[in-house]
Amino acid sequence: MKKINRLLLIAAMLNVACDFKLPRSGKDDACAQIEVQRYDRAESRYLMTGDFSALQQMNTGYPVETRALIEDLLKIGEVNDPQINTKLLKFYQDSALQTLISDAEAQYANMDDINKDLTEAFGKLKQWLPDLPLPTVYAQITALDQSIVIGNQSIGISLDKYLGADYPLYLKYYSREQRRLMTRCYMVPDCVSFYLMSVYPLSRYDIRSQQERDLHMGKIMWIVNRALGQNIMKSRFVDCIDRYMKHHTSVSIAELLRSDDYSAFID
Repeated sequence: MKKINRLLLIAAMLNVACDFKLPRSGKDDACAQIEVQRYDRAESRYLMTGDFSALQQMNTGYPVETRALIEDLLKIGEVNDPQINTKLLKFYQDSALQTLISDAEAQYANMDDINKDLTEAFGKLKQWLPDLPLPTVYAQITALDQSIVIGNQSIGISLDKYLGADYPLYLKYYSREQRRLMTRCYMVPDCVSFYLMSVYPLSRYDIRSQQERDLHMGKIMWIVNRALGQNIMKSRFVDCIDRYMKHHTSVSIAELLRSDDYSAFID
């Protein structure tokens, strides 16, 4: 099983753009409803039962998601490989993974709360950042690979990475701090923060100091907290941004993101 360190993944996203080319949502209205597309249901049906109609749905209804899963996440071959279907089934035949799939589908049979929170968060972001493209969001099961996958104006949520801090399989592979973040309440904050970092990366990342990188991350996390209406993402760099914004009430969120003078955020 792969262990994904959330902070390292976030830092990497600040530096490079994602390669996955997933479909754009086409939604530009700040009031647009965001609803998670349930790619995971076709995926789990195929992986649990070998139902060929589910495989057809994966390939025809979600071709880009399926390519990203097979080639970029699982790395088990090319999607056009004549043997790839057999390889995909074999990869997930481990009993622990079968249990993981079943548990993920049970916990996330209903995602109305996630849809509501995503819609409200991105609605606020569109008010502050009118040019921000609204993403397409879909759910998947990635065998404990990346929690969030960012594509071309898209967000892929790995349901199997949000089954709760005390989920038995997590106890074997993740630290207490990592498990604390692998809960349902962090799903929407992760979606919003990873997406914002892909749209607003830190310029000249390679020559930046660690402090500048951390402060840029702090800006993103502070904005996420504002969009969600709660202080769920915490760090001392978020506190720095919070103090700055309280003393500079005329600074808009768009201006905050454009600001390149990170010395201004240090007391």
